[in-house]
Amino acid sequence: MKMLAAPATVLALWAASAQAAPNDEIAKRLEPVGQVCVQGKECKGMEVAATAGGAGGAKEPADVIAKHCNACHGTGLLGAPKVGDAAAWGERAKKEGGVDGLLAKAISGINAMPPKGTCADCSNDELKGAIKKMSGL
Repeated sequence: MKMLAAPATVLALWAASAQAAPNDEIAKRLEPVGQVCVQGKECKGMEVAATAGGAGGAKEPADVIAKHCNACHGTGLLGAPKVGDAAAWGERAKKEGGVDGLLAKAISGINAMPPKGTCADCSNDELKGAIKKMSGL
């Protein structure tokens, strides 16, 4: 009987200490891991995320290409003209009306390429810079 008393006492003490967790600790564990923010409205704590996402400054063409264009244009996936292939880009530019025609297709999307080539937050000037750098035009 004495052998059962020690484990029962330890178990009772453990259970009591588990129940004694302060409400602040419980509330901290139950906090949401994120929040939804609406553009144009204040969203406390999101200043760092907005800056990290590129807000506040123009994106460099090389950065746009690396992040949004290179997956297809780096390999020629699904017939996309490859970065640096001046002949393929020149032919496409001639067909579409120059760099501005290529920009129009990039904005609206063409074939398998989605609108803005997955860079929804790129400005038209940023896209145009990326096109010029990829094409050499």
